Amino acid sequence: MVSHYLLVRKEYPGFYRMEKIELQAVARPTYSVEKLRKEGSIPAIIYGHGKATEHLALSYSLFDKAFRKAGESTLVNLVIEGKAKNVIIQDVQRHYLTGKYIHADFYEVSMTEKLKATVQLEFIGVSNAVKANGGTLVTVLQEVEVECLPADLPHNFVVDISVLNTFEDSIHVKDLKVDSKVEILTDHEEMVAKVNPPRDVEAELAAPIVEDVSKVEGAAETKPEDEAADKADKKE
Repeated sequence: MVSHYLLVRKEYPGFYRMEKIELQAVARPTYSVEKLRKEGSIPAIIYGHGKATEHLALSYSLFDKAFRKAGESTLVNLVIEGKAKNVIIQDVQRHYLTGKYIHADFYEVSMTEKLKATVQLEFIGVSNAVKANGGTLVTVLQEVEVECLPADLPHNFVVDISVLNTFEDSIHVKDLKVDSKVEILTDHEEMVAKVNPPRDVEAELAAPIVEDVSKVEGAAETKPEDEAADKADKKE
């Protein structure tokens, strides 16, 4: 299968970084988290390598806006009672029924130490194999793991599927356009996207049905040893 080098339009760079997002937080009140949530806030924690865990509270609506922009691969400027810290949103817990945020984890990063993170893939463009030939786009990966300094962490990687002109074409991790300051840890040979040909329903219906009768009870041939045993029984 041919692997094409990823071509990206000028208006869609292969990746981009977002401006740092600011989010306000305060030390978590001593009363219950249930009361905290009723007041329109969510509990959170912040931790990091060699740093003590801090318990926080932040506005639900402000966190919602920040998380929609940042996701889990963009630096956030978390301001805790006037003191700013560079963090990424490490984990978010949601209510199993409502889907609302109920807790957030922030990881404080060192701007001089590399970190590992997952970066989302954004698919753009139109595949000729889909549009003209009726194929089905298959996106095998939705994100890749990277390692870099926090300031170089991309928000996403743009994948242009317009290079998929035939059913033999495919895009692999090694085809992603990546800044030299960012190392992709995901296997470079892993497939990112391809186009499957349309199903030939008529051919499938016309194909003869072959049944394996050997599994039907009583249909299996009698083995020679079984025949010998039967003869011996009759003599007795």
